[in-house]
Amino acid sequence: MMELRQYIADAFTDCLFSGNQAAVCLPQAPLDATLMQKIAIENNFSETAFAVRTETGYDLRWFTPGGEIDLCGHATLGTAFVIMTQLDSGCQKIDFSTRSGILTVERNGNLFKMNFPQVHYKKIEVTDDMAKAIGVRPVEAYLGRDLMMVLPSEEDVRNLMPDQTLLKELPGLIQAVTARGKEYDCVSRIFAPRLDVPEDPVTGLTHCMIAPYWAKVLDKAVINAFQASRRGGKLICEIMPDNRIDISGHCVLYSEATLYI
Repeated sequence: MMELRQYIADAFTDCLFSGNQAAVCLPQAPLDATLMQKIAIENNFSETAFAVRTETGYDLRWFTPGGEIDLCGHATLGTAFVIMTQLDSGCQKIDFSTRSGILTVERNGNLFKMNFPQVHYKKIEVTDDMAKAIGVRPVEAYLGRDLMMVLPSEEDVRNLMPDQTLLKELPGLIQAVTARGKEYDCVSRIFAPRLDVPEDPVTGLTHCMIAPYWAKVLDKAVINAFQASRRGGKLICEIMPDNRIDISGHCVLYSEATLYI
C-alpha cells in the first residue's frame, strides 16, 4: 500500500465553497497514468493535478474524470498555492514543466499569478446548432481549441440552461459563452461535456481566449473577469507582450488528506 498526500484548494476565490475545486496530489515519484486517472475519477472534480518535485521545479500533469489534458489554469493555480503555503512558505516563484511547456506561477502576497500563452482563435459563422444548444443566438462565435460564443447580454450568460447533449455536437473541446459585464469587464460560463464536466466553475485556460477578445473590444490591457457559475470566481487577466497573458487569482485551502492506494 502506498500513502499519497492530497490537498483540495478552491481556486480563483478568496472565499471557501466558491471558485473552482482542484485536487492537488504530491507524490514522491511519478505515478502510472492509469492510477492517476483512477484518482481523478474518484475525486470527480473537473481536474486533479499531480506535481512531482524536480531539480528545477515541478513536473505537473492534469487529469479530468474523462482523461488527461494538456493545460489547466485553476489546477495550476491551486498547485502553486498549496506548494507555496503548505510546503515552502518562502517560495515566491515556481516553474512547472508540463505537456504545454514551462508554466510559471509567482506569488504576490495572497495573489497568485500565472503566465500563459494567449490562445489563437478565428471567427466562425454563428449556426442554428449553437442557438439550439444554448437556447440563445450568439452575436459572434470564435474557434480555437475551444468554442467561444459571444452573447447579447450578461443576463443571457447568467440565465443560460444549455442542452448538454447538443453541446457535445458543437465544435471545440470546451464550449464557452461570454458577454460584456456590468460590475466586471466580462462575464462567462464554460461547459465541457466531452470531458465529463457539465459546467466548469472557473476556467483559467479558456480566459486565455476570452480575455484577449474583450481586451481588444474594450481597448483595455487588464480585464477583470467573472465566471458566473453556481460557485462563481474572479480572474484578473493582463495582456502581455509576445502573445502572453498573466492570469491572477486568490486561493483558499479546503482540506489536507492521505490517500491509501
